[in-house]
Amino acid sequence: MKTEETMLLEKTETAEIPSSDAVKASETKTKTPRPKATTEKNVADQPAKVKAGDLPVASEKRDPPASSAHSAPHAGQSFPPRLNMGQAPGAARSGSSRTSSKPERFEVGDYVVYPTHGVGKVERIAVEEIAGHRLELIHITFDENRMTLRVPVSKAQSAGLRKLVSRKMFEEALAIIKGKARIKRTMWSRRAQEYEAKINSGDPLAVAEVIRDLHRKVGQPDQSFSERQIFEAAMDRLAAELAALERIDKAEAAQRLADFLKTL
Repeated sequence: MKTEETMLLEKTETAEIPSSDAVKASETKTKTPRPKATTEKNVADQPAKVKAGDLPVASEKRDPPASSAHSAPHAGQSFPPRLNMGQAPGAARSGSSRTSSKPERFEVGDYVVYPTHGVGKVERIAVEEIAGHRLELIHITFDENRMTLRVPVSKAQSAGLRKLVSRKMFEEALAIIKGKARIKRTMWSRRAQEYEAKINSGDPLAVAEVIRDLHRKVGQPDQSFSERQIFEAAMDRLAAELAALERIDKAEAAQRLADFLKTL
């Protein structure tokens, strides 16, 4: 027989253990509904719908019209310098009275100036065949160097071959020598290259600039060895053209230039 104490314990245990139905009901109440799967994409990932009126209008960029080669320069536009050191030897100066768009015609017996060799004389003009091509060539002799140079007639102007300058142009060269020296404050090696380029330009005005800058008057420091060499090369080039222009010996022409320098 069960005692009263045993019966009391059984009632207590039965009250504390919930039934299986109660557990299921509790689970049903405590479960939270899962969110339904959606097929919608993130707004940031979707392309935005843009109305036709909201689209930006692309402006067509047109190139400015090319200026004509004969158009007048604008205000403030700078002209090319009188002598560009990047030009090929013998290129014509801007603003020089010798500048001509028409090629010069050379005749046998003419005294001419080739930029890198100085004054020479046209011995003959003949058509010769070279490498299967027939070319009209100008034969130029340089008595001082005992050299003969052949220049195609079609390339004479681009090579810088020219006739002797006029007396007026030579007087302009002498006027440049009278002017004040314009020595740049750069390294001598750089200035020496510029002076040599002027001498080999075939332009008597440029050669006169070299003489002007390197000439030493009384009381001024003596020339260095390299300065003296370039100065003498410029004097020789100008004296050769003066001799051909005046039909005198080169030595006499050089003496005339030396006497002229003494008057400065």
